[in-house]
This record gives sequence, structure tokens and C-alpha cells, in this order.
Amino acid sequence: MKITVETTVNAPIEEVWRAWTTPDDIKQWNAASDDWHTTAAAVDLRVGGAFSSRMEAKDGSFGFDFAGTYTQLVPLELIEMTFGGRTALIEFVRSDAGVVVRETFDAENTHPFEQQRQGWQAILDRFARHVAARPE
Repeated sequence: MKITVETTVNAPIEEVWRAWTTPDDIKQWNAASDDWHTTAAAVDLRVGGAFSSRMEAKDGSFGFDFAGTYTQLVPLELIEMTFGGRTALIEFVRSDAGVVVRETFDAENTHPFEQQRQGWQAILDRFARHVAARPE
């Protein structure tokens, strides 16, 4: 089963793409809530290149690595990747309101569908706020 989440970012496509693909930016927005953070991120932005991020609870009680491989890239338009036997597609679509960022990913079997959707949506919303707050 696939899950899709999306948000609209009021910023130029180049800014949105850069914030999505730059490790320093990823560490600032990649968390579903304020009690989590990303302590490390790596991006080798090419087909066959690896990506990874380390997400941890700020109280140190739990953490996990999110890592995979890029399988398709169209700069400023889409990123396709595999991770843990699953796939995800991130689309960057220009619109009159800015850039629609749409993520479609394979659901996993451990957590309820709605919990997964809410978590990925929260991270995406945090991404949009991060880009909007960046100085121009």
C-alpha cells in the first residue's frame, strides 16, 4: 500500500530543491516533532548514490537510521529512492503558489497506516516552514 503526503512551499524551486538535498538543511527540518532531531545526514545525489540520516529523540531514549539509494533523479523535478526494501517518489511541481512537494512511499507493516501518514506529513510540513523561514 502506498501513502501520499504533500505541501506547498512558497519559494523558488531552486531553494526548495537545495533545502531538500543539502545535509545541513536536512538536519534542521527532518523531524516529525520538536522532541526529535536529525543528528547526521549524508547525500550522494546521483543515481546509485546513497543517502542517510540519523533521527533521535532529544532525550536520548530512542534513535534510528533512515538510509537508502537514489534510483532516479530529475533535477528540480523528482527524486526516486529505495530504502529498507521500500520505495519513495518525491515530486517537485511548480505552481502559482510556489512549489508543491509530493511524497509517495510504500507503507511499512510495523506502524498503523494513519500514524505513518501523519509522521511523514509532519516532517513535510516542517520542511515547508524551514524553507519559508530561510533568508532570501
